[in-house]
Amino acid sequence: MSHDSADRMNAASDTTTLDATYAHLRSMSRTKGPLSYKERVKALKALSRAVRRRREDIITAINTDFGGRSRHETLSAEIFTSVAAIRHTLTHLRDWMESETRPTFWAMRPSRCEVRYQPLGVVGIIAPWNYPVYLSISPIVAAISAGNRVMLKPSEITPNTSEVLIALISEALGDDIAAVVVGDHQVGAAFSRLPFDHLLFTGSTGVGRHIMSAASENLTPVTLELGGKSPVVLHESFSVRRAAPPIVFGKLLNAGQTCIAPDYLLCPAAKVGAMVEALTAEVSRRYPTLKNNPDYTAIVSDRHHARLTALIADAVDKGAEIVEINPAGEDLSGGRRMAPTLILNPTEDMAVMQEEIFGPVLPIVSCDSAEAALDYVNDHPRPLALYYFDGSRRRIRTVLDSTISGGVTINNTILHVSQEDLPFGGVGPSGMGAYHGFEGFETFSHKKGVLYQSRFSPTPSLIRPPYGRLMSLMMRFLIR
Repeated sequence: MSHDSADRMNAASDTTTLDATYAHLRSMSRTKGPLSYKERVKALKALSRAVRRRREDIITAINTDFGGRSRHETLSAEIFTSVAAIRHTLTHLRDWMESETRPTFWAMRPSRCEVRYQPLGVVGIIAPWNYPVYLSISPIVAAISAGNRVMLKPSEITPNTSEVLIALISEALGDDIAAVVVGDHQVGAAFSRLPFDHLLFTGSTGVGRHIMSAASENLTPVTLELGGKSPVVLHESFSVRRAAPPIVFGKLLNAGQTCIAPDYLLCPAAKVGAMVEALTAEVSRRYPTLKNNPDYTAIVSDRHHARLTALIADAVDKGAEIVEINPAGEDLSGGRRMAPTLILNPTEDMAVMQEEIFGPVLPIVSCDSAEAALDYVNDHPRPLALYYFDGSRRRIRTVLDSTISGGVTINNTILHVSQEDLPFGGVGPSGMGAYHGFEGFETFSHKKGVLYQSRFSPTPSLIRPPYGRLMSLMMRFLIR
């Protein structure tokens, strides 16, 4: 990488240099054209090597930004997932890029039709803080697979990770393919107003509204990966002992700071007590200590810790019962590790039932029946994910047919996000559009319809004026 390249990427940290960075990528898109298949493969392989080579830098940076982030969670949920996304794309990219033959209306034959996947140009990506590497690399992989150039704005909440991303992406891709810009919310707002060919944002629903509004000024199409309250629904026939381990895993991965983490549990009333016992036992088994446990991640900032504390306090003030799971009885005050907390008897007026929790807090809502649980889900905004525990295929089909959510995992939690052949995205308040795998390639491509006119097709000459009896007969036949 040249010094000019490094200077350009590092300088793009305020609103005055955003236009210049964008203009450079736009110029490269116009003068050099879209990335060829060989260029895409070369870029993706270089990106994979850079992620693997800098794995220790990534682990250290995220751990510093969080004030304690499980090394193995970073390895599995940031580094492995990024490399896996690249590997999957490299395996399938040539097939994805092939034009797709479509049927031709019989009256136009022997003309033929096809759909060509064309790069859009310059793509903007706004990444969040909770998985700052994977949620930067994965959309970059999708954008490059489609032949685009990329401009990334990582979160200001994880500045050390952003510095690693700057070095990593510069090393792998160079400034003719990608640029990283850093800065606060003002830089983010200016970023979202740039005339990108597509803009992908991952973050909260509230901020997503502002992003969409800003992008609309340029009619920039957007993919919004938001969040919301993803429910767990437990059927009365399902064992709480079987359900507890995947619920705890999904809820406490990254200390619950996951957009598809189980947000609340809909549990048969007769099983609430047993479920509390099973969850408590599972947490104690997996995390016998919390304060200095390297496997238990901290809350990312004092502000987010205070927000979670306020959610619990509000629930207590409004009559909820709190079960704090602190196996070793440690004093966690003064730090940002928060004990897993169950909230029993939550009510709709509690903030914890209105806001996305994004932490190790799990309300348990008792339900009289499975039907009542599904009614509860459908009476609330459509979630990013839904988790259903049941052994009946018939009831599972009913749940899949009668609820709308971004994605679903049956008898487990969050694992659908790791499947590159499944689209990932929300619906309604939990987002719009999807990516991962082919859907990512498709999201960042223009599907151009092409008709190849055959010289032997008689239809075009028959539908031109002056119109006569033959045209009338043909129309009568076609619309009979």
